[in-house]
Parts: sequence; C-alpha cells; structure tokens
Amino acid sequence: MRKKNQRKSKFWILLLTVAVIIFAYNTNLALNAQSLFSKIGAKAESIPLLTVASDSAVSVPLGNLYSSNAILVRLDNHSVLMQKDSKETVYPASLTKIMTAIVAIEKLPDLQKKVALPNSMFQKLFKADASMAGFKPDEKVRAIDLLYGVMLPSGAECCLGLADHIAGSEQKFVEIMNQKAVVLGMSNTHFTNSTGLQDDNHYTTVKDLSILLSYALQNTTFRNIFTAARYSIAPTNKHPNGITFQNTMFKNITNPVVNGGKILGGKTGYTVEAGLCLASLAQKNGREYILVTTGAKGNHESEQYNLDDAYTVYSKLGK
Repeated sequence: MRKKNQRKSKFWILLLTVAVIIFAYNTNLALNAQSLFSKIGAKAESIPLLTVASDSAVSVPLGNLYSSNAILVRLDNHSVLMQKDSKETVYPASLTKIMTAIVAIEKLPDLQKKVALPNSMFQKLFKADASMAGFKPDEKVRAIDLLYGVMLPSGAECCLGLADHIAGSEQKFVEIMNQKAVVLGMSNTHFTNSTGLQDDNHYTTVKDLSILLSYALQNTTFRNIFTAARYSIAPTNKHPNGITFQNTMFKNITNPVVNGGKILGGKTGYTVEAGLCLASLAQKNGREYILVTTGAKGNHESEQYNLDDAYTVYSKLGK
C-alpha cells in the first residue's frame, strides 16, 4: 500500500514538473515576442510602409521621407492614406497662416475694403526677423491683397494688419483662431500668434493641420489664394504700381507635374525649431489629395526637402 502511494506521489510530482516546464517555456516565448515587438516599435521610422489607397496599390518606405511628420489625405472622403507620427506635437511655423487666412476671410464682410498698416507693428516684426510681403508703414491695402500677401510671400505684416483690423489686436485675433481650432476638432493645437513665429506654446500636429486645410479648401476665396502661383495687388498710397507676389512653394518648383498628376497649390513654412514644412494640394486621376509635412532638415538656403517629399508621395499616387 505504501509503495502504491509512493508511485502516485512520484506521478503527480512528475506531472507538476512537466507543467512548470511548459509554463516557463511559454512565458519565455511570450517575453521574447514582447521584446521583439518593442524593438520593432522603437525602430518604427524605418520599418512601416507609406501605404496609399487600395485603388493605387503603391507603398513607399517612410524612412525615405525627409520630414519627421507627415499625413496624406484624399480630399473627397477625408480618408487618411498615409501617416507618419501624425499625432505628434510639432511647431507649425508659417503653416499657421492657413488658419489666419481662413479666419480673416470668414470675419471680413468686404474684402475690397482697405486696411491700414500702422508703423508701430513693423518694428516688432523687423526685430523678430519675420518674413515680409513688402508693404510699408502706414500703407493702406485692400483686405483681399493682404490675404494674398499672407499666403504667397508669407507676409507677417499682412497677418498683423488683418488681425488688428478684425479683432483690435493680434492677441484677440488669436483667441478667435483657437476657438476655430476647437470647433474644427483640432484637439492638439494651440496658437499664440497669427504668423507662426516660434513660441513653445504655439503648437499643433500634422493631423490637425490636415483637418484645417481640408476645411479651408472648401472656401472658394481661400482655394483661389492657395492655388495661385502669382498675384499682383492694386496700386496703394505707398506702391502706385502695386506689388507682384510669387508663391514661395511654386518659386522652388520647376515643374508641378507629378507622374500624370499636378501639384495645384501649397503653403511653405520654416523656423529652426519647426524645420522645413509644407501643406500642399495635388490632383491625380480626377481626385484631389492634400499632404502636410513638417520637420524636414534644411533651411531657406538649402535644398527644399519638404518639396522633395511632396514629389515622392504624389508621384506614387495612382501608379
């Protein structure tokens, strides 16, 4: 009887030992798998593919993009076709002016009305080395001409002139910008100025910027400005022959055609902290797409890597 009990005990001990070994093996396997996925996640920039719509059947390694953040959206149904750290907080630089322009358009009942550009605001902008459209202190300019000055040459004096005219101060105008961001669902965006000058509390994401641009392009006036390569303003008290603006994006593009499609318009941006940025619109195969990128290396004097990324992405659409 005792031997029989001993055999039973040995059997249960052996069974328990086998169970422990199997559990340990599976646990180790799971940990190894978890470790592997962690390593893959840590190197996500070089591994994921830029996947374009199923009707395009094209993929491009995200590691080929110079920009640290990117999002590609099909405009008719707002489907996201590609994204790279699209929800990461970034500095928008002059892409801020997309919001400045659409808010001004919606707030101004008469775009032919003239707006005065006071001398006081110029000193602040000169000191900050802000990009300027070329207007002079005390110049009186039509609102529509200031809007083209905001978007094409990225004129900071145009932003402040419109902000003061509409809200009484840039600070109050920025409050309207932030309110608009909330209404549009730009949940990770906060503006502190109308120009995009560097400020740690002035931030957004490329996803939020794609929401903004998708909305703004529904406005005919904004779309006309956004897609203009050149524009000449009416004569003013300081410029009797007017001024001709050139879009900063088109200025650096020799040919807007991309594999049967075409880049229709865009807005560039740059600060040291933000890198080279671009929000653009393109058409291929009868469809429109927007691409927003930030954080590309380089500067105004270097190769425009933000434009290189636009060509890379748009060229693959529909292939």
